[in-house]
Amino acid sequence: MSKKLLYLLGIVATIIIGTILYKIYCCNCCVAIHEQTADIENVTAEKSEINPFVLNGPGINFHCNDNFNFQKNNATLLAPVSDSVVLAVENLKQFLLQNPKQKITITGFATSDEKNTTAFENLGLARANDVKAFLVSKGLRSSQIELKSETLDSWKTNGEILLGPVKFDFNESESVNENTEDWNTIKNQINASPLVLYFNTNQSNYNLSKEEHQKVIDISKYLNHVADAKVKIVGHSDNTGSRELNVRLAKKRADFTKKYLVQNGINASQIEVSAKGPDEPISDNDSAEGRAKNRRTVVTIK
Repeated sequence: MSKKLLYLLGIVATIIIGTILYKIYCCNCCVAIHEQTADIENVTAEKSEINPFVLNGPGINFHCNDNFNFQKNNATLLAPVSDSVVLAVENLKQFLLQNPKQKITITGFATSDEKNTTAFENLGLARANDVKAFLVSKGLRSSQIELKSETLDSWKTNGEILLGPVKFDFNESESVNENTEDWNTIKNQINASPLVLYFNTNQSNYNLSKEEHQKVIDISKYLNHVADAKVKIVGHSDNTGSRELNVRLAKKRADFTKKYLVQNGINASQIEVSAKGPDEPISDNDSAEGRAKNRRTVVTIK
């Protein structure tokens, strides 16, 4: 066999082997690249499930893709709140500080098939209130925030999470005379029929009724409009057990009540807490009914 023929056979063999290797390795690369592209598309699709956070009013315009989110059938804001939303809240805070006559209305949304287990009249209002509590915790003035609610047939979701079921509207507040007789009348009405919460034995947990929650709203309105106003919470107990134990229990009940008021947008610095324990009963401790009346906290305006 001549050298020329051997040379040609070598070239043909190289081409055949190269073709085989290309199909084995490069096609696998193509498949891998296709799979990676599909993964990227899936991630992009997941990230597209958003409901943007929007602040759009006279003198403020802020958008971000994150938002306040809530679990279905729940009124508690999902944590952690993203950095972009915290930045939006900081922008809103500075805007309201510079424009004291401006107010925002937070509208909370819920779907018609959700179950409301809160003391609020509907889940949307409870969600708006939880967002308000978050804003107040970041330094916004409670007096510049109002609440509304709306129930819809559906809302944008990601699984069991409602994406941003709140919106913000801006409006100017009317000037308020903080020393009018009207506000004195409201204070007298609150103190004449104070918010009184009753507790079970050795317990400090409590679910507010609609009537009790309305009293919280009235107290909040008064504190928002009257300069230097404060609310006083006094915890009481029956006489079962030692006085020292009952004073501690009464203090826990008063602290629970304070926490609830703070969650409803009342500044903690406006609340004073004390505990009387069994020292000021309003009923006979010799009966179960009387002891139940003594286990209470009383909320009044100072």
